[in-house]
Amino acid sequence: MSILAILFIMSLLVGCSSDSSDEGQGNETEENTGETDEGTGDAEKDTEGSISGELEIQYFVGGYGDAWWKEVIDGFTSKYPDVQIKEQAGPNINEEMKTRWISGNPPDVVYIDGAGSSETQMVEDGQLMDLSDWVESVELPDGTPLADSFIVPPSKFDDGNLYSLPLVFDTWGTWYDKAWFESEGFEAPKDFESWMSSMKEIKNNTDVTPFVTTGQYPYYFSRGVLYPAFAAAGGEELLSSVIKGDEGAWSSDAVLDVMTKVQTMQEEGLIDPGFGALNHTQSQMNFILGKNAYIPVGFWLPNEMANDVPDDFQFGFVPSPMNDAGEPMAIVPDLRPLAIAKEAKNPEAAKAFIEFAFQKKYASKFAELTGAMMNMKGVDLDSNENVPVYLKDANKMINSDQVKIYQKPYPMSADLETPLGNALVSLMLGEMDAEEFTETMEAAAEEYRNNK
Repeated sequence: MSILAILFIMSLLVGCSSDSSDEGQGNETEENTGETDEGTGDAEKDTEGSISGELEIQYFVGGYGDAWWKEVIDGFTSKYPDVQIKEQAGPNINEEMKTRWISGNPPDVVYIDGAGSSETQMVEDGQLMDLSDWVESVELPDGTPLADSFIVPPSKFDDGNLYSLPLVFDTWGTWYDKAWFESEGFEAPKDFESWMSSMKEIKNNTDVTPFVTTGQYPYYFSRGVLYPAFAAAGGEELLSSVIKGDEGAWSSDAVLDVMTKVQTMQEEGLIDPGFGALNHTQSQMNFILGKNAYIPVGFWLPNEMANDVPDDFQFGFVPSPMNDAGEPMAIVPDLRPLAIAKEAKNPEAAKAFIEFAFQKKYASKFAELTGAMMNMKGVDLDSNENVPVYLKDANKMINSDQVKIYQKPYPMSADLETPLGNALVSLMLGEMDAEEFTETMEAAAEEYRNNK
C-alpha cells in the first residue's frame, strides 16, 4: 500500500472517531445522524419502472446483526416499489444456500461473510459476476464516482478483474478487559516481547488462562494473529505470498520465525488447552467472563456479545502484538464484500441495490448499528453519539505511530485456508513444531497451486 493510501485511510479513521464475525445484536436507534445524500431520499420513487421483479438477497447474520440490512432494504423498496425482495438470511445461511450455488440457482446479490463463505473460492468456481466495467459507471448521489469512494479499493484477482465491492471495513486484533487490566496493574502489550511478559505475568499471578481462540474456526487465529505477524515480518510482499500460496513462501525463514513465536506461546502454557473444542461464541463467552485475558477477534465482538457483557467489563483493543520490539504493530484490514451472482436472474435490480447501499447516510448508520465501519471515504461520524466508545479508542491506537496498515491482495482460498487451519490447531496443541508446520503448509500450497 502506498504512503498516500495509508495516510488517506488514517485521515478517515480519525474522522470516524466518536462516542459510542461473526455474530450479534445491533444497537438500534432512531436518532438522526445529520447525514444526507442530495438527490436521494427513501421516499423517492423509481418513476421509470425499469427496476422491477423479484430480487433475492443472501446475507449472513453474525456479529453485525441484521438491523442495518433491514433499514437499507426498507429504503430500497420505498424507492423501487416494483421490486419484491426475497431475503435469505441467518447465521447458517452460507451452508443452507450452498446447494443452490453449486446447482447454478443462486440468489441475485450475496454478502460474503461468515463461516462457510469464501470470495476467492467463488471467483475460482466462476460463481460471481465481473463488475470491473460496471463499477466505473456508478456515481454517488453527489456525483462522486463510487470507484473513488472506497477506503480500501476492491480486490483485483489474478485475471485483473474485480468480482465484488468491499462493503465493510473491519480489522482483526487482540482484545482484553481494560477495566480488569487497570485494576490489576497490567499493561497492554506493544510488541511480542511485552505480550509474552504480560501473558506470563497473568498466568503466574491469577487463575486466568492468558490466551484463547476458537479451534473450530481456526481462521480466527490465522486472520487475527498470523496475518499481522506476516505483515510485520515481511510487509505486504510476504503477506501476499502466503495468501496466494506462492512457491517457497510457507517454508521461508520469515514464516518460520513467526510460527516459532506461536510454538513458544504453546510451550509456555499460555494458550487455553481446551481451545480446540470451542466455537467462536464459546471462546468469546469465556473471554468476557474472565476465564481468559486475550482473544483475537474483529470489531464485531462487542456487538455480538452485548447481551452477555458484565457491567464492570470494558473492551480494550490492540493490533495483535506479534511485531518485534521497536517495530510498529501491524493492522491488516478485513473487508466484507457485496457481489452479484454470475447467474443472477435479476442483474439490473441487483446492481441498483448495491448502488443504493453505498450511501454515506447508510455508512453512518452502519457504524451506529454495528460498531464497525463501512468501506467508504468521507463519512463524518463525529456528530453521531451512538458510535461505540471502543471504536473511538481503537482509532486512537490505529492512528498512532505505533501502528502500520498493510493490505492483503484478496482473501485466501478455502482450499488453502482449510489445511492451514488444521495445521494451526495441531501446532497450538503441541502436536507438531514450527518447522513441521511450515513443511506441512508448503506441501499444502503446492497442492493448491497444482489444482487451481
